[in-house]
Amino acid sequence: VQLQASGGGLVQSGGSLRLSCAASGATLDTYAITWFRQAPGKEREGVSCISASGGTTYYKDSVKGRFTMSRDNAKKTVYLQMINLKPEDTAVYHCAGQVGSYYTLVREWYAYWGQGTQVTVSS
Repeated sequence: VQLQASGGGLVQSGGSLRLSCAASGATLDTYAITWFRQAPGKEREGVSCISASGGTTYYKDSVKGRFTMSRDNAKKTVYLQMINLKPEDTAVYHCAGQVGSYYTLVREWYAYWGQGTQVTVSS
């Protein structure tokens, strides 16, 4: 499967963005998907993940209540709705996938990675 992230941009603090992760080359319904982000000079970190069925999601504490992950397997797309964005959310956001029911924020688990999309939040 190939993954492509999009939807990033420049917003002011408190603003919103919706990121999309579009899949090609395979159906998406057997893949757990996670969003990662990497800020300059920092390690890549897991932000949120969703099970293959979409029935379960998990979020990093710092984004709980502000980020919502969803998926439309028919459209082969996973979304990350981000509201109340903060300057510390500024990073390149990547989506990653792995076949199976297990999902985690640990980046080493994921075999399939998309190109990132830049999110910049100004104060």
